[in-house]
Amino acid sequence: MAALGASAWGPGRLDRARSVPLWSQLRADLLRRVDAGEFDDAFPGELALAAEYAVSRNTVREALRRLRADGTVVAGRGQPPRLGRSTEITQPLGALYSLFASVQEAGLTARSVVLVLDRRADGVVATRLGLEESTPLLYLERLRLAGDAPLAVDRVWLPYALAAGLRAADFAETSLYRELDERCGLRLTAGQERIRAVTPTPGERRLLAAPVGTAALAVDRLGLVDGTPVEWRHTVVRGDRFSVVAEFSARAGYQLGVHSGQWE
Repeated sequence: MAALGASAWGPGRLDRARSVPLWSQLRADLLRRVDAGEFDDAFPGELALAAEYAVSRNTVREALRRLRADGTVVAGRGQPPRLGRSTEITQPLGALYSLFASVQEAGLTARSVVLVLDRRADGVVATRLGLEESTPLLYLERLRLAGDAPLAVDRVWLPYALAAGLRAADFAETSLYRELDERCGLRLTAGQERIRAVTPTPGERRLLAAPVGTAALAVDRLGLVDGTPVEWRHTVVRGDRFSVVAEFSARAGYQLGVHSGQWE
């Protein structure tokens, strides 16, 4: 919602009587102005914003901190803030791909923050992998970043007997598939995947720094090695930073498979 008194360009009025913090109102109004194209040439600095909105620099800094967290604004040390580059990560349909590699191909640094890495049992996932329900699994949960901006929450399960070597891996700046190959001798050869629109949970939305209403896609993947299931992956990715593409020809066209309830 635009701030009260907001026109197409220029600052809106912040309402100190509202229960919404001033930094949050300021962030919302700056987003409105960004969407209107007002800052395409230059983004104002802290002092200019503090004077323009008649607020403290602390209020401005908190609003800018939130804008940096979601990639709207970037600023290096000693440099004025500027609009972040709107780079969309694309993935090909019908090919075995790595999100890590796709982020790098977009010209961004691919990083991960490991949230969980442990051994556990999960009967539902084990069944999807064709295993007994009590079979130990390696579970890896990461926040995937493209540059400094959150891109996806990634959850992966693998048979522990095959993937135990991953416990020693540092996933901050490397891909799961690279580590799986080098440490465990496993290289995925095929798989099945379903991509669907979802509403992220409140926890996922916080991790992704996604404003309320931001679209998200869920990617469910069953990874195979020579026909044997070895990976179940569930990834929730920001829909405003991710897309899938397909190649086709007039002669061959392309086909999309329809999967049954095995995914549920």
